Amino acid sequence: MLRLANQDELELVYRIVQTTIAEIYPHYYPKGAVEFFQEHHSKPHIAADIENHAVYLLYDGECPVATLTINDNEINRLFVLPAHQHRGYGTQLMDFAETEIAMHHPQAILCASHAAQEMYCKRGYTVDQFWKIPCHYGDFLCYFTMKKAL
Repeated sequence: MLRLANQDELELVYRIVQTTIAEIYPHYYPKGAVEFFQEHHSKPHIAADIENHAVYLLYDGECPVATLTINDNEINRLFVLPAHQHRGYGTQLMDFAETEIAMHHPQAILCASHAAQEMYCKRGYTVDQFWKIPCHYGDFLCYFTMKKAL
């Protein structure tokens, strides 16, 4: 079941995001970049998106397994808990996001981490721009802005 998140679920969304970052991102990014992601996906940012009716939670039965944020035509904050990855939840969230966005916009955009870039390419997204942000410890966060015509 996929539904909009409410403010009472802020902690749940935050836990899904932070758990996924902590367990997956160190395989792809240096410590400074991981900390950047953790700070960027803060409770105030998530709360603002919940307030704007942009955050969704995906459940498998009674178990929350993933979250997704859609802002206009941008897909943000798509996280599937590590214990639930490789079961089609990311695909389900992307299908939903693209359908929602296509109702109002001709293309979807997103920022792709190294961990997710291959999945987005398989869905027809193309790299639009490369970004490199300096982080703590002299590390860098490198990622791509990607887009897809809908």
